[in-house]
Amino acid sequence: MAEEAAATPVTERAWADEWVTVRCGACGHPGQWPRPELDCACGTVLRVPVVAGPPSPAPPPRSTPRPEFRPVTIRDARDAVTVTALYLRWLGYLNTRSAARRPPSGARISARGMLAQVEPAPRPTTLRDIECLWLTAMTDTGDTPLNCAFFSLAGYTDGARQRADSLGVPLFTMDVSGTPQPVNGAADELVAAGA
Repeated sequence: MAEEAAATPVTERAWADEWVTVRCGACGHPGQWPRPELDCACGTVLRVPVVAGPPSPAPPPRSTPRPEFRPVTIRDARDAVTVTALYLRWLGYLNTRSAARRPPSGARISARGMLAQVEPAPRPTTLRDIECLWLTAMTDTGDTPLNCAFFSLAGYTDGARQRADSLGVPLFTMDVSGTPQPVNGAADELVAAGA
């Protein structure tokens, strides 16, 4: 039985009080929602209390291991994007599609909960590339930031690797064989846990 709580009049507004964190019943991911209110024609506004319910159940354990990833030979930039999309699906990020906002170079792929960038150019990925992806993932989705990952054919500069480690951005390299390889700890964790 849920405990009852009284509605409270709203006399002053503060941005932090306007939002409440609610966990999705399907996936358990927390998200920010406007706090419910009721208003009267007389001008009174009442804030409806939000009572915490039972904790969301943990997602079921993975009963079957993931099959091995099936590589696709990379001959051009389009193949690199295709391999990245297939790899994201293999990790459990479904409904991959081209992201609405294009990066300065390469391509971006979005899926539910993930934004990935593919850099097929023959130059190493830079610190700026990592920061741009991370900032886009943090700001493009409103209240709930996306996870992000970077896939590069030419590898990463030392600065890019250090920044990715500090931000927790998984880094992968790809070669013509078409199998992405994790480069840092965040990538190893993503491969182990999946979506």
